[in-house]
Amino acid sequence: MKKILILLLSLFAFSIQSCYYDNEEELYPQITDGCDTTNVTYSNNVQKIISSRCLGCHSDASYKDYGGGVALEGYNNLKSSADNGGLIGTITHNPDYSAMPKGANKLDDCKIEQIKIWVAQGAKNN
Repeated sequence: MKKILILLLSLFAFSIQSCYYDNEEELYPQITDGCDTTNVTYSNNVQKIISSRCLGCHSDASYKDYGGGVALEGYNNLKSSADNGGLIGTITHNPDYSAMPKGANKLDDCKIEQIKIWVAQGAKNN
């Protein structure tokens, strides 16, 4: 009887372990929770991100002293950075670019995705 009980407990323990599976949605969640990536525009999304996270160093008044000579204030300055690949390279921390924001945490995935979508759609001034 004792051997049967040990055998049953062993089979039960083994069956529990064999039920483990990797769920891709749980391991790699999409950034859709609270992240609106529909109708991303310069005025509604990108300008707000840049104003709150970048203009401390990259405004017209400070970019020469603190922003490495890169101005991001205003649509034309930002569009220029978007067109040459620098904007996406820096915010995604691509090793070929200087990671931004410098000395601060990387932008959250939602903000990065919104900027990437804006650039992919032609970085329009709307």
